[in-house]
Amino acid sequence: MKLKQLITMAVVALTLFSVQAFETNDDIKNRIKPVGSVHVAGAASASAAADAGPRSGKDIYNGACAACHAAGVLGAPKTQDAGDWSPRLADKGRDGVWKSAIAGINAMPPMGACGNCSDDDILAAIDYMIEGVE
Repeated sequence: MKLKQLITMAVVALTLFSVQAFETNDDIKNRIKPVGSVHVAGAASASAAADAGPRSGKDIYNGACAACHAAGVLGAPKTQDAGDWSPRLADKGRDGVWKSAIAGINAMPPMGACGNCSDDDILAAIDYMIEGVE
């Protein structure tokens, strides 16, 4: 009788293992998918930005740049402040400032705080920040 029980347990075990082996890819994808997602306040997703169409320099500034440039955090040049921007523009020019913003400078990370901005978006934001300074 012990032999019959061993064979029965082996058949049951093999059946269970074979059922698991035939799970579909969808079952596996559902088991390993993320539990949630992270939302960063003020940051729109890249697809949402693309769907919304082109953004103005002011829109980009308000969404990504104002947190530092409105108050001059950690030495960031204040928006439309000639005293802050004129020396930078005299030293590097508009294109140099733009390249620094893309690469990152001092405490500012590359592309500032705009994770979904293109190089042209950064230039539009800079144009907004230096409006009336030149």
